[in-house]
Amino acid sequence: MLLLQIENISKSFPGVQALKDISFSLNRGEILAVIGENGAGKSTLMRILAGVQSPDAGTIKLDDKPVEIPSVQSALRLGIVLIHQELNLSDNLTVAANIYLGREPRTFGFINKLRLRENAQQVLNRICLDCSPDTIVADLSIGHQQLVEIAKALSVDARILIMDEPTSSLSQHETEQLFAVVRDLRAKGISILYISHRLGEVKELADRVLVLRDGRVAGELSREQIDHDRMVKLMVGREISALYNRQPNPPQAPLLEVIKLRTPAHPRHQISFNISSGEIVGIAGLVGAGRTELLQSLFGVAPAVSRRR
Repeated sequence: MLLLQIENISKSFPGVQALKDISFSLNRGEILAVIGENGAGKSTLMRILAGVQSPDAGTIKLDDKPVEIPSVQSALRLGIVLIHQELNLSDNLTVAANIYLGREPRTFGFINKLRLRENAQQVLNRICLDCSPDTIVADLSIGHQQLVEIAKALSVDARILIMDEPTSSLSQHETEQLFAVVRDLRAKGISILYISHRLGEVKELADRVLVLRDGRVAGELSREQIDHDRMVKLMVGREISALYNRQPNPPQAPLLEVIKLRTPAHPRHQISFNISSGEIVGIAGLVGAGRTELLQSLFGVAPAVSRRR
């Protein structure tokens, strides 16, 4: 069933046409992924839907009725919630206090802490987050903090949840937990606008894909059409084979050689590798794997436990 319709939305800033005649729809209980290169207009479009910015032209319809979203409060009243990439939580407060911050249940003008905890627990149960409402947010993992953000959205009866790069700081296990929650929300009729640069996630999770390029709709893909090559082609406007012209790079003498480096983050593990002149070396790993600590030790920001370079 159709829930949201966007018709010919445009937005410009001084010297920049951020969005031009954007039109798409969102069904109830659907995960619509919105993808595109940096600068394609994804964030601007989502900020318009969340009431952070106003469009220059175009129409937004909810339940087939035109609506205006002049503020974040207006969006919340309509059930549209944006979860930013950078979490917007108060680390020093409890989970319950964060969920209902500024909307605390009150009795005779005072915060009713019992109702606050009970209401928060009900929302936490909806997303199967196994933590006490009294837990201080700073004591939670990043993945669980992301779920607290979702709990905040559900506490205002969100109908449309906009998620901006929600897995950018999550481990694989936390990502899988988040996906399970998102699928459960879809099953309960909540619609998801899911922004991500990780095309593997999009392929796994999305019911449809909306592709933006240079502020315009480059195309849409149904569930059956979603694959990596099609998404990339729509994002960049040409075949993938035209993107790369790899030239052979014969091995050179090592420019940097690291032998049995141990960092403070993982002092029991030794790291050895070398980098040749003119070579691009990628360093990959999950959150907490030690990538940042490795580079900090190489650069001298953090002292190594032992090293030879």
